[in-house]
Amino acid sequence: MTGPTQLRRVSSGIIFCSVSCVLFAAGCGQQPPADTRAADESALREMDVKWSNSAAAKDVEATASYYMDDASLLPPNAPIQSGKQAIHAAWAGLLGSVDSIAWQPTKVEASRSGDMAYTIGVYQMNSKDAKGRPVADHGKYVEVWKKQADGNWKVVADIFNSDLLPPASAAPAKKSK
Repeated sequence: MTGPTQLRRVSSGIIFCSVSCVLFAAGCGQQPPADTRAADESALREMDVKWSNSAAAKDVEATASYYMDDASLLPPNAPIQSGKQAIHAAWAGLLGSVDSIAWQPTKVEASRSGDMAYTIGVYQMNSKDAKGRPVADHGKYVEVWKKQADGNWKVVADIFNSDLLPPASAAPAKKSK
C-alpha cells in the first residue's frame, strides 16, 4: 500500500531527477565563447593608429571620442582628468600647445573573454618652450580599452609620461644652518 509520505518521496525524487537532467543537459550544450583575441588585437591596433592620426590633425572632437563617458586620463604632471568633459578640455589644451604629436602601439593584448584589452606604446611630441625654443618629447603610454554593448571599443583609462628627465631647477636650494 502506498501512503502519502511515499508518494511525496517518489514525486520529490522525480522532480529532483528532472531538474538535474535539465541542468546537466544545458551545461553540456554550452560552448565556450569563440576566441576573438587576434581579431580584437588587430582592430585595437588599427584604432590606436587612427586615434593618433586624429590627434596629429589636432581634431579635439575626434581625439576625445575614443574615450568612454566615465573614462580617466592620467597626464604627466597634472591631476587625473575624469569624464568626457574634463578629458576633452585636457586634449584641447594639449593639442593647442603642440606642433606635432604621434603615437604607435608596440603591444596590444585582449582578454580571452573579449571584453577588455590594453595597449602599450610610445609617443613623440614637438612643441616650443616659454622662450620659443623647440622641445622634442618622447615617452610611453598605456591605454585600457573596454568593449561596449554595440561591439565597439572605448578607452576607460589612459596614462602617458615622458622618457626625458625633468628640467633641472634654475638655482640650487640653499642649505639652512
